[in-house]
Amino acid sequence: MTTATPPVIHPDTRRTSDRVPPGQKLVSGWPVLTAGDTPFITKKQWRFTVGGLVETPLEFTWEQFLALPAATLRCDLHCVTTWSRLDMTFRGVLHTEILARCRPKPAAKFVMVLGEPGYSTNVPLADFARPDTMFAYEYEGGPMPVPHGGPVRDLIPHLYLWKSAKWATGVEFMAEDRAGFWEERGYHMRGDPWKEERYRDDPVYRNRF
Repeated sequence: MTTATPPVIHPDTRRTSDRVPPGQKLVSGWPVLTAGDTPFITKKQWRFTVGGLVETPLEFTWEQFLALPAATLRCDLHCVTTWSRLDMTFRGVLHTEILARCRPKPAAKFVMVLGEPGYSTNVPLADFARPDTMFAYEYEGGPMPVPHGGPVRDLIPHLYLWKSAKWATGVEFMAEDRAGFWEERGYHMRGDPWKEERYRDDPVYRNRF
């Protein structure tokens, strides 16, 4: 008989105190915040590509992606708009599974996660490569809701939620950091909620928000 793999429990979810980052408020629902229209991507249309500074570029159809080893992740989410929600459960493909298959080159230090419609967000490779990050296609036992990024959304729970790209379609590995969609509009280049890294300190952005 096969034994079920225990869920990955994010370290922040194990905190017994100071579990909510500064400036955040707990909510019971899951707010939907989207810049522009919500894209509807069929599973037949969906493709996931991995490229840039890797030894083995990858491309997955929906069926191929679901055939990868899956894991369950329990984590908290923290949005830059100041809401937080605790103890959320997702299922999908851990980033470590993607890394093992694409084998980033030594020069790769950053990742650009890509999503529809034309979305992108930059992440240091060290953050992307943590064992408690994943591309999730299920939420609480059902398909990932489209307004929340289905069919697949990225999850990097230790950073603000805009770093967890909705409608994820791929990853590009890079030698140098490059601003993504919201970062080009003044959001922080890393986005650590425990340090309140909400907006960039560059003088060009300082007075925009």
